[in-house]
Amino acid sequence: MTLDNLLLQMLNGLASASTLFLLASGLSLIFGVSRIVNFAHGSLYMAGIYLAYSIITAFGTGGIAFWAGILVAALAVAALGVFIEVVVLRRIYHAPELIQLLATFAVALIIRDIALYFWGPEEISGPRAPGLTGGVTIFGQLFPVYSLLMIAAGPVVFAGLWLLLRRTRWGILIRAATQDRHMVAALGVNQVWLFTSVFALGAFLAGLAGALQIHNEAASLEMDLRASVDAFVVVVVGGLGSVPGAYLAALIIAEARALCTFLGTVEIFGFRISFADLTLVVDFAIMAAVLVLRPYGLLGKRESTSHDAHIAPTPLNKARRSQRALGVVVLALVALSPLLSSAYPYLPTLSIELLIAALFAGSLYFILGPGGMVSFGHAAFFGLAAYGAGIASTNLGLPVGLAMVVGVVVAMLAAIVFGWFSVRLSGVYMAMLTLALAQLAWSIVFQWDDFTGGSNGLVGIWPPEWLGNNVAFFYFALVIVVASMYAMRRMLFSGFGYSLRAARDSSLRSDAIGINVKRVQWVAFVLAGAFCGIAGTVFVFSKGSISPNSLQMAWSLDGLIMILLGGAQAWLGPIVGSTVFTVLKDSLARESIYWGGMLGVTILVLIQLMPTGIVGVVQKVFVKRSVQ
Repeated sequence: MTLDNLLLQMLNGLASASTLFLLASGLSLIFGVSRIVNFAHGSLYMAGIYLAYSIITAFGTGGIAFWAGILVAALAVAALGVFIEVVVLRRIYHAPELIQLLATFAVALIIRDIALYFWGPEEISGPRAPGLTGGVTIFGQLFPVYSLLMIAAGPVVFAGLWLLLRRTRWGILIRAATQDRHMVAALGVNQVWLFTSVFALGAFLAGLAGALQIHNEAASLEMDLRASVDAFVVVVVGGLGSVPGAYLAALIIAEARALCTFLGTVEIFGFRISFADLTLVVDFAIMAAVLVLRPYGLLGKRESTSHDAHIAPTPLNKARRSQRALGVVVLALVALSPLLSSAYPYLPTLSIELLIAALFAGSLYFILGPGGMVSFGHAAFFGLAAYGAGIASTNLGLPVGLAMVVGVVVAMLAAIVFGWFSVRLSGVYMAMLTLALAQLAWSIVFQWDDFTGGSNGLVGIWPPEWLGNNVAFFYFALVIVVASMYAMRRMLFSGFGYSLRAARDSSLRSDAIGINVKRVQWVAFVLAGAFCGIAGTVFVFSKGSISPNSLQMAWSLDGLIMILLGGAQAWLGPIVGSTVFTVLKDSLARESIYWGGMLGVTILVLIQLMPTGIVGVVQKVFVKRSVQ
């Protein structure tokens, strides 16, 4: 390791920072003006590189044709962004923030399957930029010429955005809407077209970032989620809605990654530390540190949360006698479902998956609905509990019951740490902090080969013989899940549950009457982690294995989708939503390789027809009938 090598890595970091900034600046503009949490932003980045590949290979790879193809691809992505904004997002600007997130996630599923249809599942390497394939000697080593171009691209785009936002009337309106969009509307500004134009610019920047990467990166279907997460990390670290903050955050994160690559493996006090492996999570570590020390990002400002940004606080009502009777009937039918296993052999396995999904979604709803707390890292408790139970069973030889207790304790300990930091934040910042902490936990599991099995995970985690068949394990899971769901519901109607809902509805009034808001939310976070851990322990013994994927964000997003599909204002919401989502996902995956797009379309249709979820619509129908 020499100083020349370090400086060369720092130059690589500058090139990477430009790409991160191009990607994140568009997301920052979109959120700053419209407050849309656009989870499809990474899909626009992916579309940019795929379109650039097709356009350039179709019209030639010469100098003018190559750069024209890059520009046309970015403009095509901008047009795609306008289409998404007009057809999908314009209808839900006043919907709760999580409904918007669900809609953009559905759009991401559709775009991915469109890419699968046109370009196939394999990675595609595009042409190199003509005249920029060589290198120049810097610090005694060859440095790619194209990377020098990317280093310049970031400051140029930043300067252009600065001039646009400071020197044009449109830019002034954007900055005004970022500060107070309701006041801008009161002054007579056409908010609809302002939102559309900003979304087009944000999509253009994402498409440009993707198209420019055609020289360095192969196009693949997995890059959309990765790009979305990278963009969110940069925007949150810099401060939501702050373009200078996005540029500063991109520089810090890219240079931190470059530094980890430079350090490689270092021995400190006899311990070998692989900094190269830390490149997987260094950005999440930075985000966690920034949010703990400066909750609204490096250059962000504290904002007043509008009422429509969250799920409407609807009171939970105790079940009527008729509802309890219906619940008993449904539970009896579920308990009798294994009798159909001879005709439908897969039914017990699917039923177990439904029970696990219901408990997972129910534990997330425990903090989301009554608590008003959003978590993108809830799957960490699920995965850590599964690993804890699996290791206790295989390495320590503990029986199933004790192994499950160990797993739940591991999940609770993680929830204690996560919750202590997370409850100090709210909204998107809280959600991103939970994601950062979950990714740090994933990194430990992924890299601790001797203890967790690393990327291969753990296998051979089977229950005893008396639980060896699916029917027996179904009844075992049914008892655990029903008892857990009942316990959570009883807690919500206890003094603690009423305090939790009071803290959600008005933290200031709750403080005034003596409720320790942060403590109540922290306890709720720990309880939710424990019940999620129970779901994880049931899962590991039902599957016989566990992998690091169980801790990732995708599973947490699935939980949010389950809740929103079922209805976030009712306790039955996560149960109904998890059932519908799991059955839909399972049946569509069996029918077509394009099941993700089909699921995305289904989600969009349900959002339009049932904005309050399936249970919410049913409740409205019964209320109307009772009034009549």
